[in-house]
Amino acid sequence: MAEPVVRIPDAKVVLSTASVYPESTATAFEIAARLGYDGVEVMVWTDPVSQDIEALRRLSDYHQVPVHAIHAPCLLITQRVWSTDPWVKLQRAQAAAEKLGASTVVVHPPFRWQRQYARDFVSGIWRMANETDVRFAVENMYPWRYRDREMLAYAPDWDVTKEDYRHFTVDLSHTATSRVDTMAMVDRMGDRLGHVHLADGKGSAKDEHLVPGRGNQPCAELLERLARGGFDGHVVIEVNTRRAMSAAEREADLAEALAFTRLHLASATSSGVRGS
Repeated sequence: MAEPVVRIPDAKVVLSTASVYPESTATAFEIAARLGYDGVEVMVWTDPVSQDIEALRRLSDYHQVPVHAIHAPCLLITQRVWSTDPWVKLQRAQAAAEKLGASTVVVHPPFRWQRQYARDFVSGIWRMANETDVRFAVENMYPWRYRDREMLAYAPDWDVTKEDYRHFTVDLSHTATSRVDTMAMVDRMGDRLGHVHLADGKGSAKDEHLVPGRGNQPCAELLERLARGGFDGHVVIEVNTRRAMSAAEREADLAEALAFTRLHLASATSSGVRGS
């Protein structure tokens, strides 16, 4: 009897260092190595190690865990990390990616109050993308909500598919928070989708970053579609483990997320069969 051959794409399953917060960047490398992740995405934030290219290189070499992506310091708490100038931040993120062998820089759209940066953002990202082999993958965000009110905090828009970017990051916790049709957004991104932040959510006003499978987002469906399409970007586990009661509980969550991703990031194909 013919059996379907399972095809696994070339995509790397990567651990975001943000997934171990409040533990350190160094802890993320250690956990990624122990659990069998393909590498890490470094969230550049207030941890000094996350800002230090040589420290990151030593961690990568010691644990034999490559750095596949750099998340530029775009958060409110990182407004002074690597300069207060957002273009300098991106230049430093690009330099870190090039020196560490990472293929992708993840960047958020500007905050609306960063008026000049927002005005030049689309053209500026294209200019930088044309000067390097590193991909600048712009990430979908969400409207900020308080009670029944919405505040549009990002410009040109939190829905990055409304602009023309070379590469996108889709974040499934952000699609949950923005309450959009995730697969429709992925369709709009098309072959420019180069990077995935895999997490789950239930549509709360808060950006939840649940372990995949614990919310209502089509995490499994997206992974299976990526597998069928031969996706060769990165699938990054970016989940919130702040409520973990112990290191063992945090590690169990990250092991569950990895197992979920590897299970669904495969597709049965009828193009080849074995047995009879």
